[in-house]
Amino acid sequence: MKKLPLLLCLLVETTAILAQNNAPNHTRVQQGSVSPTGLTVEYIREPTQVAIKDGQPEFGWLVPTSAVTQTGFQVLVASSKALIDKNEGDVWNSGPVYKNGSTNVTYQGTTLQTGKTYHWKVRIWGAAGRPSQYSKAQVFTVGKSDGELTTGNRFQTDRIKPRVFTKKANNSYFVDFGKDAFANLEINYATNTPDTLIFHLGEQLENGQINRKPTGTIRYQEVRLGVSPNQTKYTLRLKPDQRNTGPKAVVLPDSFPVLLPFRYCEIEKASSPLQAKDLTQVVYYNYWENNQSYFNSSDSVLNAIWDMCKYSIKATTFAGLYVDGDRERIPYEADAYLNQLSHYTTDREYAIARRTIEYFMQHPTWPTEWQLHVAMMFYADYMYTGNTELIEKYYEPLKHKTLMELDREDGLISSQSPKNTPEFMKKLGFTDPKEKLSDITDWPPAQKDTGWKLATAEGERDGFVFRPINTMINSFYYKNMVIMAEFAKILGKTSDELDFQLRAAKVKTALNEKLFDKIKGHYVDGEGTDHASVHANMTALAFGVVPEVYKKSVAQFIQSRGMACSVYGAQYLMEALYEAGAQDYALQLLTDQSDRSWYNMIRIGATITLEAWDMKYKPNSDWNHAWGAVPANIIPRQLWGIQPKTAGGSVVSIKPQLGKLASSEIKVPFMMGNVSASYQRTSDGIKRFTFDVPANMAAEVEIKSKAEDKVVVNGKQVASAFKTLQLGPGKHEITLKEAVR
Repeated sequence: MKKLPLLLCLLVETTAILAQNNAPNHTRVQQGSVSPTGLTVEYIREPTQVAIKDGQPEFGWLVPTSAVTQTGFQVLVASSKALIDKNEGDVWNSGPVYKNGSTNVTYQGTTLQTGKTYHWKVRIWGAAGRPSQYSKAQVFTVGKSDGELTTGNRFQTDRIKPRVFTKKANNSYFVDFGKDAFANLEINYATNTPDTLIFHLGEQLENGQINRKPTGTIRYQEVRLGVSPNQTKYTLRLKPDQRNTGPKAVVLPDSFPVLLPFRYCEIEKASSPLQAKDLTQVVYYNYWENNQSYFNSSDSVLNAIWDMCKYSIKATTFAGLYVDGDRERIPYEADAYLNQLSHYTTDREYAIARRTIEYFMQHPTWPTEWQLHVAMMFYADYMYTGNTELIEKYYEPLKHKTLMELDREDGLISSQSPKNTPEFMKKLGFTDPKEKLSDITDWPPAQKDTGWKLATAEGERDGFVFRPINTMINSFYYKNMVIMAEFAKILGKTSDELDFQLRAAKVKTALNEKLFDKIKGHYVDGEGTDHASVHANMTALAFGVVPEVYKKSVAQFIQSRGMACSVYGAQYLMEALYEAGAQDYALQLLTDQSDRSWYNMIRIGATITLEAWDMKYKPNSDWNHAWGAVPANIIPRQLWGIQPKTAGGSVVSIKPQLGKLASSEIKVPFMMGNVSASYQRTSDGIKRFTFDVPANMAAEVEIKSKAEDKVVVNGKQVASAFKTLQLGPGKHEITLKEAVR
């Protein structure tokens, strides 16, 4: 396990102590008076209902605010409640460990026994050097190892009552549960005679009624329920879908009933009366804590989009892996990466992402670009958790996923390379010798290629011209090489690190020398074409390919194309815009209300994000696709600019680009606690920021200003032309008054 560098530990502790010493008197709390909270085993917050796979699990906890920063800890693991209650660790007593790490603390006691339950607790030493009280004890059970490292979190259910319940003519009822959800329906119904009720469940309304012939993969199902005098409680027997319950689909737990995404219910032939209390939408999803994240702003459209996207991430966790909604219930790498980023910014949950990463090492999918998302998933996991176990285990096979073996002399790669052999496909994890990689760029393709009657000329690819050497793929490849160089450094593989660095430099040079049009100031789609799409340019800019001198022209080209990509491509379009500082245009796209916008999804009646901007752009779309929920991570990571600066988030970077918003509030979850911030722009032009940094963490804040501006930090004026402000744990206020220009 990688440890934090000593210099970084000292930075965190020093800034924390300074923050405490400079804090108002009423914020200073006696050290040692509060114990750690938020205990986790293998990143799972309530491990009592799961079996931990790893025989050397990682422990974690939240450092109390009163401690400011942690300077040491002591972990106890006991074989019984009686022993842990007496603060005796007969299985493991770490003794005082004088380190500030409060996550990724690896078990180092006697061998844990499969099937046995253990109890653990922790106390810490704070900045003042005195120990806290022990935390409350947490219980975990050790399960069997299945060859994977990751333990999945438990599932939960919500029991939702109708928001709208209307009795209609002919003993029929209309019910709206408020939100689409992967669920089943429970009914309380009393009758004196045997009878059959007819239920209609669906996601979409048409003229005030459930659409019983929806297009695409919008769900609808009719269910007939036999009722009798000797029974009053029923669960609908939904019909499983052959496609999403087939051999390639993720299997749901045996304890689950058949699930169908639905929001609305219509009931016919109910001869006995029904009330709203008699109907319950039983919703299934992975462990979720809704209060871990929050966003609000002066823009009501943006707020509604955030709410929909955050809920989309929760609603689509029903499979325990990141899947493609309800069409196939199969994990796809690009879908999963976008889902992962948004899950990290909406809840303090990491198990699904880690499970999905391990799944992809054995179950790849065919798009070339999708393979290049796997290393990015590993990197996101590393930055948010600080854990290196997955990197250590899968480092060698991960090399193949980068497609580095398909390069040519100048460093550029191609899926059409003669090196792309059946033997290479096996290295990627494919088992069918007929399977081949295929460049995808974006999805869907031009609809004339699909046979759909409703056709647009370009699909979601902005007219992208496919060439064997493809700018978008090689931009992804460059990012992969940068990531792998860092992984090699972590693992102490010096020769590999140098090799990856060289490969990254070669591909970046080739991209800029061979695929960049210096006269027009943008990238072409590939070798042998002069066509330029938004895709080639947004990925080059988002992944750090573009030299500083050309960022402005590339950003201008991107802005000339509008939302010329899919809901998937929007991830990299938004990242590119914020990378170029085009915050006003980025906010304009986030809050756009055309039919190629997130707001359009709300307007047409969806409560979970769609697979496409609108059904006319992808007629077989579904209404429950998490890759459409990009704003759930773009708002925290880019608009507010809150991201981990160091692996595990002990230091976070905050670079607000709030555009024309007059105010905003946000809370972003990290392993070590939640970072909160607020912003207010007053009528006289003063910008006021507040930041609340959790204990044991630090923040580097960058707010753009000029030398003549007045900047005040916690009541003291500072030099205006700063690059970053170093903030320790606690609450801070920064005001910026721009000089009259």
